[in-house]
Amino acid sequence: KKEMRALSVSETHRFLDTCTTEPWRTIFHTLIWTGIRRSELLGLQWNDLDLNLALMTIRLSLVRLQNCTFVTEEPKTSSGTRTLDLAPSTCLMLKEHRANHQQAIDLLGIPFSEAHLVFGHLDGTPRTPSTVTQQFKRIASRAGLSEVRLHDLRHTHASLMLQQGTDIKTISTRLGHSSVPFTMDTYAHLLPGMQKAAMEKFEAALGIPV
Repeated sequence: KKEMRALSVSETHRFLDTCTTEPWRTIFHTLIWTGIRRSELLGLQWNDLDLNLALMTIRLSLVRLQNCTFVTEEPKTSSGTRTLDLAPSTCLMLKEHRANHQQAIDLLGIPFSEAHLVFGHLDGTPRTPSTVTQQFKRIASRAGLSEVRLHDLRHTHASLMLQQGTDIKTISTRLGHSSVPFTMDTYAHLLPGMQKAAMEKFEAALGIPV
């Protein structure tokens, strides 16, 4: 397995403070705040989002074939299709992104469609996956985080949720893992510290000074 490198809270803020241009700030914020894969992000359509109810449905992944054409694929397992609750800050950014997207294509005379890709180009064509990775590397390097990979944003989401005491089943569901044991195996190195924190909370609940 490739070694994961989750960002700390301060590193997350430093990375996003370095990422000031759109749509990149919204793209990387969304990856950190949801834990979805790059292919799932690029396959998102506007009809997959309910920003009033703060929900995102993952049902398609965008894949680039060797002949440079794009296809969308359904998740390989039933757990891959899932609905995620969104944070208020994510909803706000996505609403602003939608307004800007709609305004830009109106100027081009292109009718807006709920089937448009959320993070595609204005003409409706998909954004190349490697472009997202290259842009991430440039921003991470400027932030002094050159050793971090794009996929580590997914690990960052899981790690920060674990640190906040989120149960492993919820994290597994959000990541779209095939099973809870797979999630536990992936993040087993974080569990000993979580157990210590859990016992301190247990003592505090019983009124015993820690």
